[in-house]
Amino acid sequence: MKELYRKNRPKKFEDVIGQDDAIETLTRKIETDSIPHAILFHGPYGTGKTTLARIVARKLKCGKFDFVERNSADYRGIDSIREIRSSMNQAPIDGDSRVWLLDEFHKATNDAQNAMLKPLEDPPEHVYFMLATTEPEKIIAGIKQRCLQVKLNPISEDDLFEIINNICKKEKIKLSDAVKEKIVEYAGGAAREALQILDKVYQLDDWKKQLKAIEKSSTTTATIEIARKLMNPKTKWREIAPILKELENEDAENIRWMILGYGKSVLLKSDNARAFRMIEAFRDNFYDSKWAGVVSACYEILQEK
Repeated sequence: MKELYRKNRPKKFEDVIGQDDAIETLTRKIETDSIPHAILFHGPYGTGKTTLARIVARKLKCGKFDFVERNSADYRGIDSIREIRSSMNQAPIDGDSRVWLLDEFHKATNDAQNAMLKPLEDPPEHVYFMLATTEPEKIIAGIKQRCLQVKLNPISEDDLFEIINNICKKEKIKLSDAVKEKIVEYAGGAAREALQILDKVYQLDDWKKQLKAIEKSSTTTATIEIARKLMNPKTKWREIAPILKELENEDAENIRWMILGYGKSVLLKSDNARAFRMIEAFRDNFYDSKWAGVVSACYEILQEK
């Protein structure tokens, strides 16, 4: 069965809740026939960056055979950009335009980003590029200067509640307001996180079980638990390994940034050498080592008493 967040991904601007400023900007550009050939969507995880990019692609009458979506975490190098440059002059197959959606573009190497400057500056008339990132500060200035920047914000609690309500009605899911509010609380402003939590709990037949499952299912909650255990010099590896195993399908970089944020908060509040050590262990990215890098960093910290 398809996940709720995939099944209910908005197909039109009118269906998107919580990103009014971004939609107003894009709508104005489309209505005045001035949509740029390069757009940089940036904002927190799960707030609708790739969803809006797909909607814009439909507005540009881009057919499914002319829409290419790539995750820059998997296509980081210059060869992937060369491939785009060598094929972008080809005419559309089943529409009026060709669109490349490059997700997590901050993970592209510096050489790859520089190689992307020329396509962004002078693309063929039928070619459009949509870049998406949670970390715009890691994208070189030349890329930003060539793109319309569209900022997405964390989704408010009221808007998240409305999103959950709408999907519960559409999917005929019966859920108490208390459970919906708990999902909103743990979603951290991200619609995708809210719907992933909803997916894990709505089939449980008791609201108490649902509330308990929400607390266990939240990636943010589990990550904070990891960070807290890392801060305790008495923590044993057997206490933290099961939590890491539960999270191993999550994005390693998202986990790294959450743990870094926790360590930073602790260190700013007090002179805490262990918080500093946590920041040191998680300072470098895990693009190559991926989840093994997270596990290794946690194990390294726990060896220090």
